Amino acid sequence: MPAKQVKPWQDYLWNSDEKTVLGRTGTSWFKIFVFYVIFYVCLAAFWVACLVIFLQTLNYDEPRWNTKTGSIIGSNPGLGYRPRPPEDRIESTLIMFNDGAGENWLHWVTELNNTVNEYKNVPEDLQKNGTICDYATELKPGQYCKFDIAKLSEDGGGCTLENTFGYRTGKPCIIVKLNKIFDWDPVLYDTADDLPPNMPKPVQEQIREDFALDDANGTITKQNVWITCEGENPADIENIGEVKYYPGPGMPTYYYPFNNTNGYQPPLVAVEFATVAKGVLINIECKAWAKNIKHDRKERKGSVHFELMVD
Repeated sequence: MPAKQVKPWQDYLWNSDEKTVLGRTGTSWFKIFVFYVIFYVCLAAFWVACLVIFLQTLNYDEPRWNTKTGSIIGSNPGLGYRPRPPEDRIESTLIMFNDGAGENWLHWVTELNNTVNEYKNVPEDLQKNGTICDYATELKPGQYCKFDIAKLSEDGGGCTLENTFGYRTGKPCIIVKLNKIFDWDPVLYDTADDLPPNMPKPVQEQIREDFALDDANGTITKQNVWITCEGENPADIENIGEVKYYPGPGMPTYYYPFNNTNGYQPPLVAVEFATVAKGVLINIECKAWAKNIKHDRKERKGSVHFELMVD
């Protein structure tokens, strides 16, 4: 029996006897082309329809899930701080530098200055809804309270660019802010007796003084989300020295709640470590205080951790 003849590959590309290209006739190629055109048109139409339906469910002014409807991120705000570390060690929480002229504190000073400039250089169209507030201010819909960045240098504080934010003199500053959670309102301490016993004593004393002055007028008006920074361990507490807060250890309640108003910027507190020990690594924990702020060191709820070392 003669061996079966194998067609060369040229016949597969073009078979002149059967009039086929790659094994298909022209009619077959036309049908499969029409099928895939219809298939992909329908697929694209289905994708566009799903996208349009999804976009109709979005609210650009507020999240679907918030503190009242069950936010995934919860209703317990954390704290953030500046300056941030260099990009090559972005995961680090260590602020380390040598004090004195020409030393390695320039990065930290630049980071803090960038934060301050964000508040100074707000576009005019975003400032139109802002207003200067006090504890008696009642905001209209669409308004927000402006934060005056100049308050960080009140009372002769060293947390300014002119003073290199204290880094040149070994009295470093950090800037603390409360993370934004939509529609979150602090539940406040009504009296000095409400203050938690584990709140640092110097801040408790200042709060008691504020409450005493207010109570003399028959009401408590200076309500804040209170901010404290202290050493985490006994050795850290001993080495951290005097801690100063500008404009004070609190964020006034008139900045809350955050409702995503254009131009809104959260209030800040500058913290100066005025007599920090040198040559020692100090673990520092800053906390925000209100009745509805819970603290969890492991999960960093209501607090933030960093290390400080001045050589």
